[in-house]
Order: sequence, then structure tokens, then C-alpha cells
Amino acid sequence: MTGPVITSTVRVIRDWRAWPTRLATLWRRSLRFRTVLLTVGLTALAILVACVGMALAIQNDLFQSRLNQVLESSQNATIAAQKTLESTVDTGESAVARQNLLTSIQQPLLQQASSDVFAFYRIGTDISPLAPQNQTSRGFDESILSPGLREQVQNGDSGSQWWQSVPLPTSGGGTVPGIVVGQQLEIPDVGPYELYLAYDFASPAQTLSFVQFVLWMVGIVLLILIGGIAWYVLRSVTTPIGEAADTSAKLASGDLGVRLDVRGDDELATLGRSFNAMADSIQSQIKELADLSLVQQRFVSDVSHELRTPLTTIRLAADMLNDRRDDFDPATARAAELLHAQVQRFETLLTDLLEISRYDAGSVQLELEPTSLAHLAEDVIASMSQLAQQHGSDVRLVAPGGYSPVEMDPRRIRRIVRNLLGNAIEHGEGRPIVITVDSDQRTVALGVLDYGMGMLPADAERVFDRFWRADPSRKRTIGGTGLGLSIALGDARLHGGTLAVWSEPGRGSHFVLTLPRDGSRVEGSPIPLAPREGEVAPFGALGLTQPIHVSDGAS
Repeated sequence: MTGPVITSTVRVIRDWRAWPTRLATLWRRSLRFRTVLLTVGLTALAILVACVGMALAIQNDLFQSRLNQVLESSQNATIAAQKTLESTVDTGESAVARQNLLTSIQQPLLQQASSDVFAFYRIGTDISPLAPQNQTSRGFDESILSPGLREQVQNGDSGSQWWQSVPLPTSGGGTVPGIVVGQQLEIPDVGPYELYLAYDFASPAQTLSFVQFVLWMVGIVLLILIGGIAWYVLRSVTTPIGEAADTSAKLASGDLGVRLDVRGDDELATLGRSFNAMADSIQSQIKELADLSLVQQRFVSDVSHELRTPLTTIRLAADMLNDRRDDFDPATARAAELLHAQVQRFETLLTDLLEISRYDAGSVQLELEPTSLAHLAEDVIASMSQLAQQHGSDVRLVAPGGYSPVEMDPRRIRRIVRNLLGNAIEHGEGRPIVITVDSDQRTVALGVLDYGMGMLPADAERVFDRFWRADPSRKRTIGGTGLGLSIALGDARLHGGTLAVWSEPGRGSHFVLTLPRDGSRVEGSPIPLAPREGEVAPFGALGLTQPIHVSDGAS
């Protein structure tokens, strides 16, 4: 039983640690949560300031009212006691009589002062046989009187009052808030006395506590109500916005028939109608573009098919003339050669256009069979060796991997390799060309590295565009159509693979084809796209027969 409990506790701790991240994510992604949280936070701050201000104002008012009442009662009681002493005390009386008189005025004094805690202390140190003794009531602790208060009472005049907030002891051993009021009481023929009256402020404190409790409860209830109201109001606003966002996402994903439900005539309804009108316009325009694209595809396909029959006749005639060019005069022979070459290029262009039209129409299908990429590369190199020799290029194969068969369409992959190698021969400036084949557990790759002039980064980004050439002024020596790399990229993507290029002016170009083994997504390549330092040398450092260092583990 201990194991599951510990696991549950660890899960709770992990969930608790993930709260800040989840809240931060919710803050970024939810307008409703962010607005409600800001509303509740600012409202809580406003309620806090208001409650604290009201509590302080009520506290000051309660204290001041009770203080004024206490000071007035104490002063009236002291004045009445002073008049009683002056009217009843006779200079011929004894000290006992004065003591009894002082004792007799205590009860009326305390009743009028509304206090039952008092103290009398004689001012002065001279000895008088008539002076009554100091008196304190039960519950009066002399330690609550500060030296400063006693000094002010002793040195002040008989008509002044002084007070001080003090903790008053209770019968249970605790203390309650209170004040002590100090005044002078003059006894004829004896001198002044310190009179201290203590007042309990527990009742105002209880009232203040109750008022503060009510204020806080009202503030919490208001906070909850405002939060609920803000959530409800925002829900009525953000729900249509969320629906619009979901509908926009569906529209962007290709579901052109999705629309918003419009209710009412307010601003949100106007927004919904505008959105639906925009979606209708986009749908109609996309339909028109799709129809136009379909017409263009059909036109290209139909024209290509229709041109094949006359082109076959022209090619046969051109072959016949080219075979008999030795019987012609030099000008006619040259014309026959040019006709034969251009007819072949035209036939290749028609084939590429038909292939492009199939890609655009989405009618291309693979004919998969187990094929070794390394052996396929060897076959392509052997078939193009004569062309490489004509251009003075030395083609070298480095294949540490890629021998195990992989499901692929060998015709299309062979076309990719032929296209990459043909471009390397044409643009390699007669320098060596290195073809690398390698593999790992998930992918198999082929790289074609040449040491030609290379391309600028802007040119490398457009190298797979249709009919695009890095240098239009340069003529094609192999007779390409400008569609080869575009078709090669389409073939690679059709296999679920990638075709990438690295190129730098003065260092050459490197094309890397990567294919998955099991049809999964390609996330890397066993052949690095950018060659390592030392694998690419400047123009002057390379010759046709100089060895090129290529690491065995190209990955």
C-alpha cells in the first residue's frame, strides 16, 4: 500500500509544480481567462482599498466619539466633585473628617464619570496632618500610568485634562483596550491630588471588529459576484469569437463550405455576416482558380499528347537526315545535326511537361519495389561515364551504406540521380564529382557534390522552381528543359523524402536526397548537407586526378 500512496503523492507534487506553466499558457491563450483575472484582481484591489479606508474611518470615528464622551464625563464629574469639596470642607475639621469626605465623594464621582476604576495620589512631598491618604480602586494597576502622563498631570493646572491609551487588565488575566484620564482635584487646606479615571474601550473594539467582518464579507461576496458577472459577459462575447477562430481554422485547412451561425443584429452578428461574405468570396475565387488550373492542366496534357504524333514523324525524319549527313554539304550537314539535337530536346521537354501535368493533377502513383540505392547509383554513374569524360569530370562513388534494399520506385529515383549527376557534370567546371551513399536505421540518403562555381544563397532557394536558371546567359550543353529539379523534388516528396541543396560561390554545390525506410517522416539525414571543412577546396587546389578527402562516415 505504501508504493501507490507515494506514487500518488509524487504525482500531486508534479502537478502542483506544473501549475505556473499551465497558468502562464492559459494566460497567453485564453482571452476570457486573462480578462476575468484582470477584472477580479483590479476589483479585489479596489475593494481592499475601500474596505481598509472605511474600516479606518469607522475606527477613528468610534474612537473619537467614545473619547469625547469619556473626556466630557470625566471633566463634569471632576468639576462636580471639586465643588462638593469646596462647599463642605471646613478648615477646622480633622484629617479623619477629610478622609471620610474624600471617600464620600467617590461614589457620586464614579457614577457621574461612568467609571469604576480610579486612583488618587497626593501631589507634593510636604507633610500635612490633614492630607488624606492615596487611594486606588480594585483593578487599578499603577504600572499603566506612564511617567510622562503623571508629570503632565502634576505640573498642569486644575482645569486641564490629559489622557493616554493603555491596556486594562481583566479578571481573567488578559487585557482589553482602554484609556486613562488624568486631572487635578484640589482639597482645601491640603493641596492638589492626581485623579485618574480608567475607561474600558472593549465595546467600541467589538463594534469595530463586527463592522470589519461585515465589510470583508461584503467585499468577498462582491468579488465573487463581479467575477461571475465578468465571466458571463465575457462568455457571451468570447464564445462567438472562439467560433469565428475555429471556423477560420477550418477554412484555412481547406473546408471552404464552413460558415458562422449568425444570430441577432448586433456588432458580432455584423462580424459574422461579413465573415461569411468573405468566405463566400474566397470560395468562389478559389473555385474559379481551380477551374482555370484544371483547364491549364488539360491544355498542357492535351497539347503534349497531340504533339507526340507529329513529333514522332519529325524525329524519324531528323534521324534519317542525321544518319545521312555525310552525303550533304557542310551547311546542310550542320543543319541536320542541329535539327536532330533540337528534336531530341523537344521530345524531352514534352515528356517533362506530361510529368508535371500529372503532378499538378495529382494522378502520379509509385511502383514500389525493393531497390539498393548504392547499386542504383553505380548504374547511373556507369551510364553517364561517357558524358563525364567529355566534360573532363572524374565521378567518384563513396558508399559506406545504402546497400540494403529499400521500398522505392527505381525509375523515379534513377531519374533524380541522373538529373543531379547531369547538373553536376554540366556545372562542375571539369572538376571531380563525389557521390555519397549512406544510411541509418530510419533513412537512406544520396549526395551529389561538385566543385563548380556554386550559387548565391538567393539562387539556391529558387533552384527547384520550374524553368528557373541561375545564369540565363549560359547555354545548356546537355539539353535540359529547366524542369528536371522541379520533377526531382516532386519525386522525392512522393516517396515521403526530402531533396535539399547547399551551395556557395567558389566552393561548389551539394544536393542531398533522403528517403525513409518505413514510410515515416524524414527528420534528418545520414549525409550532412553542408560539407565539412577540408572536403571542399578552392578552385585552384583541385585537379582532375588529385585525390579528394571524403570521410568514410559521411554521416
